[in-house]
Amino acid sequence: MTTLTPATSFADPAPAQHLEQAATALRAHGFTVEILDDAAAARARIKDLIPEGVSVFTGASETLRLSGIDEDINSSGRYEALKPRLLAMDRVAQADEIRRLLASPDVIVASASALTETGSLVVASASGSQLPGYAGGAAYAIWIVGAQKVVPDLSTALRRVEEHALPLESARAEVAYGRPSAINRLLILNAEPRPGRGTVLLLREAIGF
Repeated sequence: MTTLTPATSFADPAPAQHLEQAATALRAHGFTVEILDDAAAARARIKDLIPEGVSVFTGASETLRLSGIDEDINSSGRYEALKPRLLAMDRVAQADEIRRLLASPDVIVASASALTETGSLVVASASGSQLPGYAGGAAYAIWIVGAQKVVPDLSTALRRVEEHALPLESARAEVAYGRPSAINRLLILNAEPRPGRGTVLLLREAIGF
């Protein structure tokens, strides 16, 4: 019998029945969930979900980059895109303004490091700057999640973050910033207390870390 390594199994898309189970659990916890075929479908759906002119922040995410969603939001002119604005600000002199903008956009769009079949989203971060928006600061949150991120339970989700997502993100960070990443902050979203605020676009394909 061949035993898959954790890294290999964590990269494989979960079967359809597991996606359905995760979606059912998320809905029971107050999230809106749509299961879509692929990233192209999510890219098209985002345009329907986000009204023109609102302030939108996109979290650092390979899923958003690879799908084209990050570019659509930050370069299209359809929205008040916060990321380009934040990158142009002085991170020392304007630190308080940056913090407030990150914490309470109209819409925040991101991915997650793992999604459990019991209905929890797990998000890891080195800086933690985007987590207040995810947790409740943003008026509306959208997570795009590839099928390979669906795992049975929270303990497996934490293993996925440490054993699979972190090494890949560290390699990316080394190239982009000259230093590795770290799990300095970890957010677990077990439920959405404001029904309609949080939407998960769950993809049948694997994308991102």
